[in-house]
Amino acid sequence: MTALPIDAVAVAPAVDPVTLEIVRNAMKAIAERVTRRMIRSANSFIVKEMEDCSASLLDAGGQLIAEEAGPPIQLNTVGVCLKTILDHYFPPAAWRPGDVVVTNDPYAGGGSLAATHSNDYLAFSPVFFAGEIVAFAGLMVHHLDIGATNMGSRGWGTEIYQEGLRVPPMKLVEEGRLEHKVMQVVLTNTRTPETLENDLVSQIASVQVAVDDVAALFRKYGAPTMKACFAALMDHSEQRTRAEIARIPDGVYRHEEPILDDGAKGGPYWLRVTVTKSGTDITLDFTGTDPVIQGPVNCPLATTHAAVFYAMRCLMDSSIPGTEGCKRPIRIVAPPGTLVNAQSPAAVFQRMIVCHSLVDLVMGALADAIPERVMGDSCGCLYNYTICDHPQAGRRTMFGEVVPGGIGATADGDGIEAVACHVTNCHIPPIEAMEIEQPVLYLRRELRTDSGGAGMWRGGVGYVLSYRVLGGRPTLHRTSQKSVSLPQGVHGGLPGDGGRWMVNEGTPGERRIRHAIGDMEDLARNDVVTHYTPGGGGYGDPRRRDPERVRRDVAYGFVSPEAAERLYGVKIEA
Repeated sequence: MTALPIDAVAVAPAVDPVTLEIVRNAMKAIAERVTRRMIRSANSFIVKEMEDCSASLLDAGGQLIAEEAGPPIQLNTVGVCLKTILDHYFPPAAWRPGDVVVTNDPYAGGGSLAATHSNDYLAFSPVFFAGEIVAFAGLMVHHLDIGATNMGSRGWGTEIYQEGLRVPPMKLVEEGRLEHKVMQVVLTNTRTPETLENDLVSQIASVQVAVDDVAALFRKYGAPTMKACFAALMDHSEQRTRAEIARIPDGVYRHEEPILDDGAKGGPYWLRVTVTKSGTDITLDFTGTDPVIQGPVNCPLATTHAAVFYAMRCLMDSSIPGTEGCKRPIRIVAPPGTLVNAQSPAAVFQRMIVCHSLVDLVMGALADAIPERVMGDSCGCLYNYTICDHPQAGRRTMFGEVVPGGIGATADGDGIEAVACHVTNCHIPPIEAMEIEQPVLYLRRELRTDSGGAGMWRGGVGYVLSYRVLGGRPTLHRTSQKSVSLPQGVHGGLPGDGGRWMVNEGTPGERRIRHAIGDMEDLARNDVVTHYTPGGGGYGDPRRRDPERVRRDVAYGFVSPEAAERLYGVKIEA
């Protein structure tokens, strides 16, 4: 939904509403251009095809002013990381025009309020006007390989030291000059130095251009007007967010969700939350959540914040501008050393397992309080990557994707089919692009009939992906959720179907991979991997679904004729 114009009542009297709206849209457009530049200039398929990068513009204190629509788990951590840098590494007086500070360390600053994981580099450059810092441009980019035990940091690491080279916050560009010695250290610790060098330079250039764009706005409107606009934008978002929170009945609400639900690595482990709503404030307390485990699914506090803020934004009016003001009424309690507040040296590469479940956790806690706003569970975190020898290039390579599944239904409509959902929000790379560059032949990519949970509103259906590995010495890195604890429906809606992994399905050598997530799985050249992804949970009694919608679902292949009759009571004539 397009954001509504900001009216004079909702902003400080000194700010002209027309100017404020122009500045708001200009800042958002600048943030969007940052990622467009990055995507157009990237070499890695993770960026140029999957668009795994996010940009934010922040004020001089690291407060969010504008962002583009990238992966939410990245967007909501850019400002968190900048505040850690300002507090522990580079205070405002240490920055100079032309500086670019980078880091990929989840544990920068001593806690876990920094990078999301080591493959995500953040770059920040200050905007100076009249001799003072007035803003920052920030960009987070997922880089293909930064060392680690396995290519791309894939696999089941048990400590952060297995997840690649960590760079504490440092100036990779100082007053406009690239620090080649620092770059040399970074590029020495990767299997893909050409790709990493190109993408890091592109990342640096993207924020530097944004600095010029923001500075141009300050030259046009002056520092007092721009600063007033920043404050008014945040106040406006806070006012509207508080108004939305006020609609939630006061009370205490609880919920729990499992991860590694099929018993992998000693699971299931539990995430628990107590939500306390009072007036226009809301607290989410994760006390009772299990401790960190010896595995990569632990979640830095920065990404817990990101997942919670995302979930709360889903429950609010979508026209509220995304600024720091949206976060002010929300308090998060996350005990250190738990799955939602990892401490060094816990491994964190696959923290998205927890992050996706946090969205379902918050929705489940508030399902009875605001039934008209919540949604059914979704497919969760789904990764599918293969590492193998490239027969033409003569080197190890990696291909794959963040795999789509179904999103849960809402009180207003069906869930979305086959999408990299919620805090991921990455594009699915085209088959043709992958086959051109990588030793893979895709055999199936299709929607999965009967995977969406039945309901008055149906959960989104999942996906069937099947491909033949053409490279030598292949290993599979796979991640799925909801294989045993199915994606739950709400208010009478039924669960979506869970997922599974198969190798050489339909042949004498067929095998089902036991756990949905875990160690690297050994394959052989020409093996066929098939991934069945979960669908989303339904909403409401299936028998209340419009029969014409059921017939349409059958015609489109979302629902089988047998399920239409069994679950919806609609007989489909041959």
